[in-house]
Amino acid sequence: MTIRENIRHIRWVQVRDQLYESGFASLGKLLNPATCNAISNWYDDDGLFRSRVDMARYRFGKGEYKYFSYPLPEIVADLRQSLYKGLANIATEWMRDLGQPHEFPDDLQQFLRFCHSRGQERPTPILLRYRAGDFNCLHQDLYGELLFPFQVIFALSQHGNDYQGGELVLVEQRPRAQSTPHVIVPTQGEAIVITTRYRPVRGTRGFYRANVRHGVSELRSGRRHTLGILFHDAK
Repeated sequence: MTIRENIRHIRWVQVRDQLYESGFASLGKLLNPATCNAISNWYDDDGLFRSRVDMARYRFGKGEYKYFSYPLPEIVADLRQSLYKGLANIATEWMRDLGQPHEFPDDLQQFLRFCHSRGQERPTPILLRYRAGDFNCLHQDLYGELLFPFQVIFALSQHGNDYQGGELVLVEQRPRAQSTPHVIVPTQGEAIVITTRYRPVRGTRGFYRANVRHGVSELRSGRRHTLGILFHDAK
């Protein structure tokens, strides 16, 4: 099946339930190995990117990543548009339950116009590269006043073959409770949707907010590439 066909087969009701249960959900394997390898090979083409970040320089971890420039590569633009459409209604419900009601339009371009009207005009889809010894500290990708509450992470490399270690780590902090870690090892081509900042947790008096950060554990060997699809643009 094509990428668009794979996305059309996503069961969004199940994704919604998984997000409410744990703050993350698998969208399944959306990219085939050839596509994963092709996207990974883009990393050396500086013409596709607006900036490069050395994580050690800013104490973000160790390794580096690059932000795509507009116009986005067709695959990245299609993924961003299609996945936003599937997540928009869940995002509206999510923000309502967080006590921050916000209606997200069905169309990504309309949402981006809202971002641009607030000075958030720089594209945020990202390609990351990790080598042995690299890691990514726990963080949140906010970038400005306006944000979309979900982002999607694509594993472009094969765990156990291309690299060892380098697990995706989510850490959730609930009020007056110890932090809860989640360790995720996606397969090559699999897409994981995670919360950008908070997730609503049902309590005895309704929902309350749990703060969630994400990062990547240290690579023990090999090389790992990741595609990150964020839906709000940056200042």
